[in-house]
Amino acid sequence: MHNPEFEQKREKTELVLMNIYNLPPIPKFMTEVINLLSDTTTSVSKLNKVISKDQSLVTKILTIANSPFYGLQRKVSTIEFAILLLGFDELKSIVSTLSMIESFKNKSDKFLNQKEFWQHSFLTGVASKRIADDLGIANSQEAFVGGFLHDLGISVIHRYFHSKFVQIHQLFSEGATLKEAENEALGLTHAEVGFFLAEKWNFPVDLCDAVLNHHTPGHAKNNAELAATIHAADYMTTRFKCGDFFFDKDLEFDQESMSLLKIESEEKLDEFFAGYENLFQSQLETIRFLN
Repeated sequence: MHNPEFEQKREKTELVLMNIYNLPPIPKFMTEVINLLSDTTTSVSKLNKVISKDQSLVTKILTIANSPFYGLQRKVSTIEFAILLLGFDELKSIVSTLSMIESFKNKSDKFLNQKEFWQHSFLTGVASKRIADDLGIANSQEAFVGGFLHDLGISVIHRYFHSKFVQIHQLFSEGATLKEAENEALGLTHAEVGFFLAEKWNFPVDLCDAVLNHHTPGHAKNNAELAATIHAADYMTTRFKCGDFFFDKDLEFDQESMSLLKIESEEKLDEFFAGYENLFQSQLETIRFLN
């Protein structure tokens, strides 16, 4: 049914988004590292030398490389070893993701705890990659980035539409679903906001689709398996109360994801979830640096 008021809200929100389509400035050092990683002629020693200038980045990369979800057989104690083990493409995904943390970092308030938000995003990212690897789903690297960015729209709304974010928080707290609250305030959901910007930033089509459909993988048009993988990881943070997030408190597992992930029954689904619980608990202990 056509709703003029709803359409007006949506158009107003999209107009604001059009004016912020550029990412907030990425720290110059991060840009330098990403450019080096994009250049196939870059030597390991040069990359090691540049990254080693920033001890904070070194710590974060090593923490990720040694995380339980990555499951590397040997402890990674130097950046040079991390580069050799992970490769340029994997490291580029990690550094790009860490850059997003810096770019979208906003002050915490009573409506959004930034540390909890980024822990949830990061945990969903590394879990998505592990699930994709375990199930033999192509492009597990994209699963990492997509899992990390699945709730990007929430961070954007908090930063650029703060009064609307407060309204969403209040409506949600009073019993509205998140989708209902977001549509009432903005005419768009956080998934649509994330998709809108991901397209503007020329993210791969599969990633854009996964961000849009991380709650409804069956609606994904390009790579529904990727969307289902991210949805499963997102759901598990709530199921295990590990890196869970306020707005996901009523999140239910989308049943279409069972067939997309080739899980044959509810019993097999429970076994599937159980296989990741200890990894989630172990992983949470390693990401205290995200603040």
